Amino acid sequence: MPRPIKLYGGKLSGHSHRVELLLGLLSRPYELILTPPADRRTSTFLAMNPFGQIPVIDDDGVIVADSNAILVYLAKRYDEGKTWLPEDPVGAAAVQRWLSVAAGQLAYGPATARLGAVFKLPVDHSQAAEIASRLFGVMDSYLAEHSFLAAGHPTLADLACYSYTRAAPDGGIALSPYTKIVAWLEKMESLPQFQRMPNPPAG
Repeated sequence: MPRPIKLYGGKLSGHSHRVELLLGLLSRPYELILTPPADRRTSTFLAMNPFGQIPVIDDDGVIVADSNAILVYLAKRYDEGKTWLPEDPVGAAAVQRWLSVAAGQLAYGPATARLGAVFKLPVDHSQAAEIASRLFGVMDSYLAEHSFLAAGHPTLADLACYSYTRAAPDGGIALSPYTKIVAWLEKMESLPQFQRMPNPPAG
């Protein structure tokens, strides 16, 4: 039995959730270590990630920080079928394109709007909503002609973009106008061992 991977994260973090998704889909045992903001400022945590951000994993002494970097690490190490991160140049580039979207437009749009609404952080909601609108318009048009974001099957691209897209309504960003995105979300949720991110508590 492999030693469980330690995942330092949070149940309401979309960045942490995308890592949990892949761990579950790869059937890798893991231990979620809830790491609130105060714990991220400790010397122990900063030794693992000097930026003080979650998620971080400890895989039997191998420390990897940043959600997208963790996805790449896990796929390279544990995905025997090489389906989550294609090895051919075109497939790998397609995945990287959407990993960049997840770290860019998705983070500054839907994820930022959610930060303001759920965690009461000071954000420019109108700007975040505008970014989300442009992003979801592009994604919806793309998904009208493609089953998934980077290949004919789910890849890291879909996992990286799933969590904060699904959680967009938490930040006041409606998904109902984007029927192709909704259909894609439902396809992702039908994957075996899939787990949704918990809803934030009321208030």
